[in-house]
Amino acid sequence: MTAGTTDDTTTGTTGHMAAATGEGAPATDGPAGTSWRPSRRRLTEALLAALAPVAAFSVALAGLTTWVTAGRAGRPAQVAVSSGRVLLPYGGTTETAAFFVITNSGGADDRLLRVTSSGAGGDAALSRHRMSGPGSAYRDVVDSVPVPAGGAVAMSPRGLDVTLRARPGWRAGDLVPFTLHFARGGAVRTLAVVVRPGDGAL
Repeated sequence: MTAGTTDDTTTGTTGHMAAATGEGAPATDGPAGTSWRPSRRRLTEALLAALAPVAAFSVALAGLTTWVTAGRAGRPAQVAVSSGRVLLPYGGTTETAAFFVITNSGGADDRLLRVTSSGAGGDAALSRHRMSGPGSAYRDVVDSVPVPAGGAVAMSPRGLDVTLRARPGWRAGDLVPFTLHFARGGAVRTLAVVVRPGDGAL
């Protein structure tokens, strides 16, 4: 009897321990003996929830990659001035105009504020020629000129230029010093060659 009682007690104790720890008992979610399986809807919702941040990150990474590939991410304005030309006055006047090509290879916009010249006979000013009718035009004074990031500004007799007065004794081929002052790029010094009007240099 003692042995039988011991066996029953041992068996009962083991059964209670298995129930407490979950060992040896299949997980159920409903009627006894039925195994739990996630529904197709739950799987779809879980998958979409997991993919949403991945998709958002991919879009952001693609945009950043494009900007970095262009080589301008985080770069300040970087302006350069070239192709300086100034017209040789004629007809007894000293008023003339100078022209430059400005490029901005940086990642920020810049602005040309003013132009000065120690080789001119007076103050220089930014101006723009506008057509007022067939064969006639007028000149507007320009306060400043935008130079967009990755862009360029090309001055010409039919658009933007720098008006100034020539010093006596200028000859074709002479070099005149100029300084272009930018909001971000600071002062940029350059030279402009004196050319005769209509010689094809403009």
